[in-house]
Amino acid sequence: MPNVETLLRDHVVLNVDCVDRLYLNGYVPRLQRPENLWWFFHEHRKQPIMSPVLLRKLSDAFVMAVNAFVKREGVPLVAFEKGQNKEQTAREHLARFEGEEGVVLVGVAQEMVSGFRLFQKRPRRGRRRGSRTGRDPMYAFYRGPVHVNQYYFYVLDKEFGLGFVKFSSYAPFNVRVWLNGHEWAKRQLRRRGIRFEELDNGFAACDDPQTLQRVCDAFGAEHVEAFFKRWLRRLPHPFTREDRRAGFLYQLSILQMEVSYTQVFDRPLHGREFFEEVIRDNLDVGRPDRVQLLFERRVTRRTPGRFRTRVLTNGVQPSLRFDYKHTKVKQYFKLGRALRTETTFHDTYDFDVGRSIANLSRLKAIGRNINHRLLTLERAAQHCAVASQTVERIVLPTVDDGQRAPGLRWGDPRVMALLSALSGFVFAPEGMTNKRLRERVAALHDPGACGYGASRMSYDLRRLRLKGIVARVPKSHRYVLTPSGRRIALHFSKVHARVLRPVLHRLDPSLPDDVPDELRRTWNLWERALDSALSEAKMAA
Repeated sequence: MPNVETLLRDHVVLNVDCVDRLYLNGYVPRLQRPENLWWFFHEHRKQPIMSPVLLRKLSDAFVMAVNAFVKREGVPLVAFEKGQNKEQTAREHLARFEGEEGVVLVGVAQEMVSGFRLFQKRPRRGRRRGSRTGRDPMYAFYRGPVHVNQYYFYVLDKEFGLGFVKFSSYAPFNVRVWLNGHEWAKRQLRRRGIRFEELDNGFAACDDPQTLQRVCDAFGAEHVEAFFKRWLRRLPHPFTREDRRAGFLYQLSILQMEVSYTQVFDRPLHGREFFEEVIRDNLDVGRPDRVQLLFERRVTRRTPGRFRTRVLTNGVQPSLRFDYKHTKVKQYFKLGRALRTETTFHDTYDFDVGRSIANLSRLKAIGRNINHRLLTLERAAQHCAVASQTVERIVLPTVDDGQRAPGLRWGDPRVMALLSALSGFVFAPEGMTNKRLRERVAALHDPGACGYGASRMSYDLRRLRLKGIVARVPKSHRYVLTPSGRRIALHFSKVHARVLRPVLHRLDPSLPDDVPDELRRTWNLWERALDSALSEAKMAA
């Protein structure tokens, strides 16, 4: 069976890097705090008294504008039920939609959001609340959860295809925007007259792959902002022109962003072989906590039966997942045609990047780097041979800058447990700590009654650092594998687990001589020939 390197090198006919789904937040910076809302009503709209009536009027005016828009444009108004697939409903209406651009439907759903609320301040002692002899009621604003209607404007855009702009019907009237970078790229290719074959939200084939990649590279924040401004002018707006002239304008930030790398195989068989090789290659190295298969059916706690399927046929989608803080990396076999490697950012601050839409290009570069780094590590996992000089430097004691580094003897149970545990952190970008690595080593190595404590782990980490296998992250207590350290950990662990242990087991003298094993029969013949040679030389055994 071919390995990962040959599969990706010889059997991939199309490679596409592209931004996939985008989920954005639209907000008015000048209307996010309670004091901002007070200024909006008191100073901007000249309302002398703060009361719940002001918020109600503001919300009612927007709802009336939405209803008037629906009636005027003849757009379907759909009340979404709980659990209803909104995108599927929108695509059903899109199939009946006539025109190149417009609002496909307006959906309404009640959702919990953060909005402004009011509480009434206590009156001074001796005065009844709301009495004529006392002061007028006094209210104050605060942010809190509110259960209100959300209006989904599903639109067919000339640049992005199907997307939605969701308005909250309650102050501060935050907006959500959903778009797809692949759909934008498809429309750019159609405009240039370049033929391609679709793969859901992706590409299965293209007559000009170089132009396709250049189009995907050109996608940026300016295209998203142009979409948002274009539809803000056409859809009902919660704020009047006077409000917008006063600076109450929307800005976009990134809530969720997917960066994908699609590799289309020439045959579906090779995609299956890729996942078989990756899963098999990591089952006995690093001891993964979980290998998961996703079946095309819904399995809940009440689903009867024991799920012990061992023969993989149609309807099975292998999936590899890696987590880092709030960021998810996923590899799956897309529609039986392509390998999709996808990084999803749920919080941009995982990488010290702000949420502003202006950071889209930077996040796109980080996502691409993560996707390609994962594939590079998967390739290196099966091509991890090291030079003989490197082996000598690792297994023998060395002195570097006056520091003596004890050798890591290959075959020693403690050393092999240590290297095998390191293999489990090959794909971990955040690295490891003394505690996390110690837990894995202790699970693989039995040091006796004394146990494998923190002091032994510190000693081993020092050996690994001096040998160049790990490096300490500055100003932290974390360690990361070096590029050469990954190869060394994988090579030593694989040779020990897949060559030394099984071969020695097959050559165990306690096994009977008639075992049907070619290696054992050959070994016995060699032993007998050696004994015969020693006897003829009159040498003692």
